Amino acid sequence: MCPAMSHGPLGLEGPEGAHLPPPADLLAAGTRGISRPMEPLRSSAPHIELVDRLLDSYRQEGPLQIQAGHELPSFEEVRLILHTLRELVFPGYSGESHPTGGALRAAVAARIADVQMRLQRQVFRGLHHRCKAVGADCVHCEERTAAIVATFLDDLPGLRHKLLADVRAAYEGDPAATGTDEVVFSYPGPQAITVYRFAHRILELGAVIVPRMMTEQAHATTGVDIHPGATIGEALFIDHGTGIVIGETTVIGDRVRIYQGVTLGALSLPTGKARLLSQKKRHPTIEDEVIIYANATILGGDTVIGQGAVIGGNAFITESVPAGARRSV
Repeated sequence: MCPAMSHGPLGLEGPEGAHLPPPADLLAAGTRGISRPMEPLRSSAPHIELVDRLLDSYRQEGPLQIQAGHELPSFEEVRLILHTLRELVFPGYSGESHPTGGALRAAVAARIADVQMRLQRQVFRGLHHRCKAVGADCVHCEERTAAIVATFLDDLPGLRHKLLADVRAAYEGDPAATGTDEVVFSYPGPQAITVYRFAHRILELGAVIVPRMMTEQAHATTGVDIHPGATIGEALFIDHGTGIVIGETTVIGDRVRIYQGVTLGALSLPTGKARLLSQKKRHPTIEDEVIIYANATILGGDTVIGQGAVIGGNAFITESVPAGARRSV
């Protein structure tokens, strides 16, 4: 074992109370044998010019300017919101204690109150920022925020019903799953789908910025990138998940199975043309009970994969596939 170290008046004491050299002596000892001495810190005067150039840059980039007194949504707050929402739909599965009886009722009420307060603050910040960015006066932001959050919270039982169907689909679709509890605890696909369903609903209700922040947090932790604008039916099974991309205008039916590395994307557009198609359908439609194996790519807003079709691994699809058909490389 290493000899015990204790704190002396200048820092650490070595074994048997021997004092280590003070920091200045340590620095000198660490630099012995270096022929070139350390340069002294430069004056802060050159920073004045750098500050001026950065401030000029801020003024020139109008869309990214933050108005005085405005606050953007917080990634940390969004993370806490997702944690609490997950605890509300899967109680006890986020590492928190799971009370029973009257204590459970009190705990659920407290979590709802907490998430309502946090979500209202973040949704408002997103709406308020966007209104100011386009020059609007934002007189209705608070009212809109309250309506969005109230409706979203009222929808939680229905969202939970959909999420339980997703969990069952993962359990029934993966012979390696030892139980639905394991799916909720550890499977990245259902975790990403859970966040997507929260984000999609508040996006539908009119929230901005925050829905994408939610799904990007799931992307960072699971490797699954689902745009909150995508439309996804019931009992989606995402297996493994790493590298999956589901674009904004994708439509997915019920009981679809998707494996790692799949891209449901848009065809590339010439530079400068993307904004013209921002309101158009750019991503494929996947009908009920389709299976898409690993690393397949399906592109284009006119591409429809018919009910029950099977898309093989590494396939590259830009045209529609009939119902029940099989496509491979």
